[in-house]
Amino acid sequence: MVTSRSTAKPGAFPIAKPDLIEGMAKGMAVLESFDTQRQRLNATLAAERAGITRAAARRHLLTLTHLGYLETDGSYFWLAPKVLRFSGSYLATARLPRAIQPTLNRLAAQVQESFSVAVLDGDEVVIIGRSGFEWKSSADPKAAPARVLAYGLHLGARLPAHATSTGRVLLAAKSKSEFSAWLKAKTEHGSLARLTLHTTTDPRKLKALVEQVRLDDYCLASEEHELGVHALAVPLRDMQGRTVAALNVVSSPQRLRVDVMQKELLPLLLDAARELRSLL
Repeated sequence: MVTSRSTAKPGAFPIAKPDLIEGMAKGMAVLESFDTQRQRLNATLAAERAGITRAAARRHLLTLTHLGYLETDGSYFWLAPKVLRFSGSYLATARLPRAIQPTLNRLAAQVQESFSVAVLDGDEVVIIGRSGFEWKSSADPKAAPARVLAYGLHLGARLPAHATSTGRVLLAAKSKSEFSAWLKAKTEHGSLARLTLHTTTDPRKLKALVEQVRLDDYCLASEEHELGVHALAVPLRDMQGRTVAALNVVSSPQRLRVDVMQKELLPLLLDAARELRSLL
């Protein structure tokens, strides 16, 4: 069994051991080893990150390159555009991204801010939808500041759950025991990453924040993922009451103060979440 971070996570579809294709699991672990921190890997680094031997990592890297999913200079390997086939197919065919896109566009046109929807995947949130409107800065210095789009808020982007409004909303949707297990596993394998001076990295403080989100049913995170960015999120639930995603909006301190953002934009998010419920 693969012992890397790509080993089946709690809640993944369980199968009998004879049905598990070890080679495929190891190959996917190698492919998932590439991220924003490590865009280029050699066999040694890939083996370390995937939890397999260097010889096995080398074979998987060469095979993935042969199939067109990686590129190489002979020593290091990096992702090739072909990997986008997976995300492109998901975004084009999955029900959730298609269901929420009209609402995202409507909200963005209504208030001229950036909206997105994310789902939880392990320690990260993945953006599966974002508003399709952009705004340019005006040449007039007296004009309102340009609308903000936080760095990395593109389709398919992966962001740390503990430092984002959507992540905390989705973590709050877990039961208290599930969240405690998630937090314990997260801290046992390293500290909570500090992204800005305002990022909450103390496990006890994060637990208290998530408990507050569970009570409030929304989350407001100020400059924890990126300086100059406020983020407000609410859960998206289906008709059975299960939280399937989180809807959020980002703005800047120059545009909206935190209290104003909460007063003016939270009702819009809550209304949108109610409207979407029957489609989820």
